[in-house]
Amino acid sequence: MKRVSCIVLTMLFLVTIASCQHPWDQSALAPKSPQYVWGKAYHILPCTTADESGYFSLCEGLNGKLYIGTAQYNFNAYLVEFDPRTEQQRIVIDTRRLTGSRAAGYAAQAKIHTRNFVGPSGKIYVGSKQGYRSIPGDSSEYPGGYVMTYDPKTDKAACLGMPYPKQGVIDVVADEKRGLVYVVTCEEQHWMLAQQQTGTYRELGPLLTPYATTLLDALGRASVITKDFQLAQYDPATDKVRIRDLTLDGQKWVPKEGPPVPTWNLDADGRTAYLINMSDPALYAIDIGSESESVPARNLGNRTEGKGPDSRNSLAIAPDGRVYTLVRVANDTSLGGGFVHQLTRYTPKTGEHKILGVLAVKNPDYYDFGPLWNGKPRPLSDGFPRLSDGTMAPYHVHMSLIITRNGTMYATFLNPFTLLRIPAIP
Repeated sequence: MKRVSCIVLTMLFLVTIASCQHPWDQSALAPKSPQYVWGKAYHILPCTTADESGYFSLCEGLNGKLYIGTAQYNFNAYLVEFDPRTEQQRIVIDTRRLTGSRAAGYAAQAKIHTRNFVGPSGKIYVGSKQGYRSIPGDSSEYPGGYVMTYDPKTDKAACLGMPYPKQGVIDVVADEKRGLVYVVTCEEQHWMLAQQQTGTYRELGPLLTPYATTLLDALGRASVITKDFQLAQYDPATDKVRIRDLTLDGQKWVPKEGPPVPTWNLDADGRTAYLINMSDPALYAIDIGSESESVPARNLGNRTEGKGPDSRNSLAIAPDGRVYTLVRVANDTSLGGGFVHQLTRYTPKTGEHKILGVLAVKNPDYYDFGPLWNGKPRPLSDGFPRLSDGTMAPYHVHMSLIITRNGTMYATFLNPFTLLRIPAIP
């Protein structure tokens, strides 16, 4: 009798567990939508790209318009103007025409990859660089990249010469007050300086980390990160370069990834540089105004806990001092796998990190993603798949992020080459 009672009780227990488990399992397996940050997408002028490609080149001019560099491999590169008010685009720099270059293939001026610098005059400073060897039998040699400017006030472009033969240009920054132009080349990352009046370039000294950029501090000094991850500063008042170690938690800073690919921007205080590395989820602050023997940096914490973080030229400081970044991470939302792009924000006053959400496209019909007439997939259109809840979201790596004076954010993505406008977030 006792044995029968035990069996009955066991069966009742299992039935109870099963009846409780069913709805729990269903909710656990149901797709869970993330918090979305919606943006309006615009296809960058297709006549200015090859392979729907562009890079770090994105800025807001003093006139409120956007300027985007493109890559047309084996032939040319362009600077495109986007007017947020009219949503119209036009070409303002045709590199081939401006420089007089007629080279094609690997020798072509195939990319504008610089982050773009806006001087107090309103001029936009950019540079050209090489593409890739993609044509069979192409043995041409790249002659070197050019520094170029576009002045929205006069609607005229100018060429400021070639800083270093056989090297492309990855960064241009102008100290217009002192008449100086700082250039970083690639692929060897030479740090160059020119007087705007003479246009003659000279090398400042240390080789730099890949994709290095120059920051101008409140004292007019130019700062870069070297190939050994040290801080190099050039002071035009003394015409000397000072190189010092960066320290993190009292120890020499040795990044986990090597060589690191940093993105940094200067705070309004003129001395605090916020920095991210491409494959590192942390946000750092560097006191480039320090006069000590080594330059102190602080780890401000991780922006995300997502897997496989990837951030490319995606750090922007808002007018209120808050720091925004993009991080591509593995999609763990149960909405299709792959990757998603998180928009993050750091508030210096409170030290708080916040993931604002996953970027999504509110106007998915901005581009024809449908198949070709023969039923085959449209080439170079795989960068904006649908998540399983139907939401269109960027997939491939982002290429840039900026925040404008009114708080609107813009980011660029590949396949197709797309500009995403994100409204200001309170």
